[in-house]
Amino acid sequence: MPSINFFEEDISFKLKKKTGVKHWIKATVETEGYKLKELNYIFCSDQYLLQINQQYLDHDTYTDIITFDNSEKKGIIEGDIFISIDRIRENALKFNSGEANELHRVVIHGALHLLGYQDKTAEKKKIMTGKEDHYLSVRNFT
Repeated sequence: MPSINFFEEDISFKLKKKTGVKHWIKATVETEGYKLKELNYIFCSDQYLLQINQQYLDHDTYTDIITFDNSEKKGIIEGDIFISIDRIRENALKFNSGEANELHRVVIHGALHLLGYQDKTAEKKKIMTGKEDHYLSVRNFT
């Protein structure tokens, strides 16, 4: 049975419209031709995510998201996605995108990583952003 779970670490944060977000993520995964096993979204602070970045990726920088792929079978996604709510709030102001929209962009960004999309080059980032824009445009719970 597929599951999408939401947790908080070192912050107080409640995701709004959880059921709609879950259906949207699941539909995205299925549209891309994958099956969902389990996704855990962990909402946290900048400091918490910085520690994960340092410990596991040897990066000493703040980031909005870190995705860990726990998939064991091809075509079935499973992973842990850590999202800094501090970064979401700051980027929503910086890009004038609204906090909910910025959060949804990062939520789907993590899922897209697990689906094989990358963003390390300008060309791959353009494809990733296009996918984010598309899936944001088909949300039906906002």
